[in-house]
Amino acid sequence: MTRFALLTALWLLTLIANTRPAFADTEITIGVYNFPPIAGMDGDRVTGLLGDLLETLEAVHPGVHFKPVYTSPRRRYLDYQEGLFDVMFFESGDWEWRKRGALVSRPILMDEEFYVALKKPGRDLSFFDDIADRHILAMAGYHYGFAGLEADDRELRKRFHIEFSDSQQRNLKLIKADRPSVAEVAIMSQSFLRGHLAKSPKDWDKLLISDRPDQTYKLGIVTRPNGPVTADDMINLLEPLIDNGQYRLLVEKWNLRLPPGFFASFADDRAGAE
Repeated sequence: MTRFALLTALWLLTLIANTRPAFADTEITIGVYNFPPIAGMDGDRVTGLLGDLLETLEAVHPGVHFKPVYTSPRRRYLDYQEGLFDVMFFESGDWEWRKRGALVSRPILMDEEFYVALKKPGRDLSFFDDIADRHILAMAGYHYGFAGLEADDRELRKRFHIEFSDSQQRNLKLIKADRPSVAEVAIMSQSFLRGHLAKSPKDWDKLLISDRPDQTYKLGIVTRPNGPVTADDMINLLEPLIDNGQYRLLVEKWNLRLPPGFFASFADDRAGAE
């Protein structure tokens, strides 16, 4: 057993012994789509940070069961409106949720997206100055800063030279294949790039990465008004993992970050409630 796994097991045993269940026999449906490394689905299994987090939360709160419901980036709002799931982790309220009446918790995660191109002689960061002039690769259904957070594929194709896929890994391969008529710039999350470059350090010399992000997003938990749980309920479920540092370890494992002032905001709330 690795040191990380051993520490995880010890923390879970301590938490289970000292945490009183806040919910009894509660099933919570969780919307999940491909958003690596934050979330994904492999058959019936949730992957990424979300997979680790749901497994840990169920261990700490024995009365709670999370039922994943697969959706897609483009379909998630329609599935939410049709009541197919009650909660979605790691979403920004700016991504259409608030205008659809959803409840959004405080931020519990952050990440950024950067422009990535093939490094060539004479090509420097000015290559990204006017992204609208480039052939762009993006993820279908994602929101992007350069497009004013517009996520409709048809609208984006009218305004930009843009192609979509469901895989950041595929987009990176197309950039490295040097096919400028198809792909000059891909937009990729910092967490994905960190993970990829840790495994393939030679790509540092092959890729040109923008020094300014396309978007910095702070992500919370989305819940349904009048649903079985509220955004505050979900934060309360998460709180034991925040208190003992386990949540931070899970976040860092996936090359992700906590928002600035994350721990101070929880401390302030707790002090105000006393």
